[in-house]
Amino acid sequence: MAAAMHPWLGEFIQRIEQQELPRAQAAGGILSESELVELFDSQLASRLLDLQSRLMQAAGQSFYTIGSSGHEANAAVAKALRVTDPAFLHYRSGAFFLQRAKQKPGSTPLYDMLLSFAASSDDPISGGRHKVLGSLDLHIPPQTSTIASHVPKAMGTAFAIGLSKRLQHQGTWPHDAIAMCSFGDASANHSTALGAINSASWAAYQQIPMPLLLVCEDNGLGISTHTPQGWIQQQLSQRPALKYFFADGSNLAETYLVAQQAADYVRQKRKPAMLHVRTIRLFGHAGADAEVAYRSKQEIARDAERDPLLHTCAALISRDLFTHESLARFIRQQHERVARIAQQAAQQPKLERAEQVMASIVPPKRDESTVPAALNAPQREQLFKFDKHNYGKRQHLAKLLNWSLHDLMAQYGNIVMCGEDIAKKGGVYHVTQHLMEAFGPNRVLNTVLDEQSILGLAIGMAQQGFIAMPEIQFLAYVHNAEDQIRGEAATLSFFSNGKYTNPMVIRIAGLAYQRGFGGHFHNDNSFAVFRDIPGVIVLCPSNGHDGALLMRQAVRLAAVEQRVVIMLEPIALYMMRDLHDEGDGGWLCEYPEPDQAVPELGEPALHGDGEDLAIISYGNGYYLSRQAEAKLAKAGHNVRVLDIRCLVPLHTDKIVKALGKCKNVLIVDECRRRGSLSEELMTALHEDHAGRFTIQRITAEDSFIPLGKAAYTVLPSADGIVAKAQAMLQGEQA
Repeated sequence: MAAAMHPWLGEFIQRIEQQELPRAQAAGGILSESELVELFDSQLASRLLDLQSRLMQAAGQSFYTIGSSGHEANAAVAKALRVTDPAFLHYRSGAFFLQRAKQKPGSTPLYDMLLSFAASSDDPISGGRHKVLGSLDLHIPPQTSTIASHVPKAMGTAFAIGLSKRLQHQGTWPHDAIAMCSFGDASANHSTALGAINSASWAAYQQIPMPLLLVCEDNGLGISTHTPQGWIQQQLSQRPALKYFFADGSNLAETYLVAQQAADYVRQKRKPAMLHVRTIRLFGHAGADAEVAYRSKQEIARDAERDPLLHTCAALISRDLFTHESLARFIRQQHERVARIAQQAAQQPKLERAEQVMASIVPPKRDESTVPAALNAPQREQLFKFDKHNYGKRQHLAKLLNWSLHDLMAQYGNIVMCGEDIAKKGGVYHVTQHLMEAFGPNRVLNTVLDEQSILGLAIGMAQQGFIAMPEIQFLAYVHNAEDQIRGEAATLSFFSNGKYTNPMVIRIAGLAYQRGFGGHFHNDNSFAVFRDIPGVIVLCPSNGHDGALLMRQAVRLAAVEQRVVIMLEPIALYMMRDLHDEGDGGWLCEYPEPDQAVPELGEPALHGDGEDLAIISYGNGYYLSRQAEAKLAKAGHNVRVLDIRCLVPLHTDKIVKALGKCKNVLIVDECRRRGSLSEELMTALHEDHAGRFTIQRITAEDSFIPLGKAAYTVLPSADGIVAKAQAMLQGEQA
């Protein structure tokens, strides 16, 4: 029994049989006969997969119909590249994927893609979690919804390939590889793409190797919004240090020739290039999209005549590789083949339990033997030559973080730091001071002022085998680029079933109480953006001793467990020296020895063993709580204070254990009442330990933070903590 055929395919075959094909285009001789047939096979298979996905959706077997129809010229781009060139693909790059698979014998791209369409747990890249184009063997990291969010990490990967050569680092991709990234004309307007393109140009302008091939597949539409004619060429052809190439995607031979030229330029010059491919979009944006609502019938018909598949068929017949009849027969045979594979793929198992779905949120661990040994005393003495006269003295948080970074960068030769002003200046707060002098400009990099590019650079470096350590100068600045963490870095393991990872430590200076320099942009007291991202770890030190230990823990989590770790560093405590009185030095600490045990993840720090009341806090709140504890002790109250330290995920079991016999619990949270960590902590204590504790909380007001002394009117204070604690204890006595 013949497989069901999509109506469009029947009409297409009939047109071939009736010899209603366009005139064969010029430049056809560029491709050999075998190359032309090979590329046509990829184009045809991509089109048949698009049609099959719609038939499967109608039968309840598939869930995704954004296809590649009209974009099949990207098969020629794939042929112009090597299989070891990492490719970050637009979701309309099905033909690219199929063509690249021909460079890897034994690949089964049709079956793999149909498993993805069917959301089968046997899908070799995502394990049934999403329809993605991705493969470890084909060097195609999976992208989910590529609205330009993948462009920064493609830029980062290109930079990292060049960096690997300079540092003699054996990365994921070879030193002569180039990174390729495809995106649509609508995405070319997105700030994420513009920032990444600007960063690539900025680097290339300074002769920094940036082997990046950007491919804009321009079909003139962003869902229903038309791209102004000529806009993409005008926008993309006049970038500094970015060479521009153009090809008509309806002409397969021309596209291959120009793609070869562009790829050769990037590979030989190690500079970025823009390949602008004019394409069309057939069948609307996706299955439910009715184009007639926003496009004229004449416009749709004109695009149909530019169908790249139609023009490749004309080229095949003009070169006597097929007759009209044999070509029609071949297309029917391929349709039957795809339908058979689809039927098999649709019957394969699906994800059925939450545990299965969540299994790849946390990446697989590496062998512990990959962790280099800590530095010995002579090595450290040499390393700290800039601070030798101070070494051994008690120091503040910023200094001990700096020492820990020196230690770790010497221990791990693949740590690379990047961010604004972190090199010669040493960062706004000097946390990265002298690191560039110690480890060179290839490992401590100043970047453009663009957080999306900073994080994209880090993701690209991490995928190339570095331990990336980007710095975001202030917490408020990360909101410009939070999708690079939420939608890109954190999801890669999940959507690749653990095959791809991007381990990194993201350092962010943040939280409130910063004197003399304020306003909410520099005193941002909300990190809620990180708290609901599965798999991300957020650490927050309050003092220098813990800062050094947590930094070691963060790097180990990245190096061995391949985690995305955020190190949230309280700005107001960077230089804090005193705790109770001016000059008491109560907040200075000694640098922990290399063999000192790092606290177990989620283990809170505990000060005191009082049982009248437990105060739970972190960051500045812990500092204030320590002040409050001293005042409460003078009043005769025995109090213990917990520093959570690991804010995400919240290890409630370890917190409860540290509470001991305390029944009264006061949570001090310097972040806003709505959306703060205190909400999660109170909920967990009530849900899991109902009736055991009397719990209250102090938080900041639901307000942005103003400038100057007014800031302290909306933030918790030590006196406020004392008053709340005394009210709780008096209430118990009453």
